[in-house]
Amino acid sequence: MKNTPAELQWAAYVRQMESVLALELDDERRQELLVQFSRIAQMAQPLMDLPLDPRLEIAGVYRA
Repeated sequence: MKNTPAELQWAAYVRQMESVLALELDDERRQELLVQFSRIAQMAQPLMDLPLDPRLEIAGVYRA
């Protein structure tokens, strides 16, 4: 089975987060996490595809 570029990116992200958070995931848990990330990405894609007016301010800047 060949992985897509997005799947490879998620796998790299999970490996990095394991290192940063000092986690030791077994292969089964790691695979399930990748499945969940893929599902979340699929749900978010319609919002990411929504065209925005270039004049819209993306986010305000909080100043303390």
